Amino acid sequence: TEDEIISLEREMKEFWTKLKGIYGSEQISQSLALRDSCKESIKVLSEKWSKKLKEEDLMIDKINEYSNEILCQSQRVSENRERLTEIKSNLNQEKEKNKDLTDSIQELKEECEKKKEIISSKNKAAVERVERLCKCKELFEERLGLEIRRIHNEQLQFIFRHIDHKDPDKPYLFTLAINEQGDYEVTSCTPPLDCIAEFQLKVRETNNFSAFVANIRKAFADLSHK
Repeated sequence: TEDEIISLEREMKEFWTKLKGIYGSEQISQSLALRDSCKESIKVLSEKWSKKLKEEDLMIDKINEYSNEILCQSQRVSENRERLTEIKSNLNQEKEKNKDLTDSIQELKEECEKKKEIISSKNKAAVERVERLCKCKELFEERLGLEIRRIHNEQLQFIFRHIDHKDPDKPYLFTLAINEQGDYEVTSCTPPLDCIAEFQLKVRETNNFSAFVANIRKAFADLSHK
């Protein structure tokens, strides 16, 4: 090291001082030449080791730099792994949500199909009832003096005449509809009948529409005789 070199030079100076007192000039000259050669060799060696030490310092600095870079990369890798784990978790959650949504859509589709079938069945039943009413129209008109009209909202208006003997053309009427449940429903009656709710309930139970119309006409006739 530098301290050792300084110590060595000091010892050499002391050595040459002692040597001058013992030996002659020629020997001293030879010794000085040897000393100078040694000093030159020491200088070269010192420069060589100094350069080597600098290179080692640079190497250490480079190693430290690489170590710091590797540490930073390791931290980034760790952060990326955590982020990747979070992304995978979010993807799994989205998959679950999509599955639940798909299941809900399928359930809604099935429910809609069932409702369509129910509505179609009710519409079919309603159409069949209207067709039966139309088939009975002529029979009712001929035997009961009945006129049937189709009015707004797909309702049928039943008009009876020839009930009041004093005024044969006086109309007695009621309006009939088919509600959302597919049942007969009397929406109006002129003049009003107290028994109309009973007749309506009975036709829903028996589905005997001819008897229903006949009962209403008889009730109008009884009312006209009061």
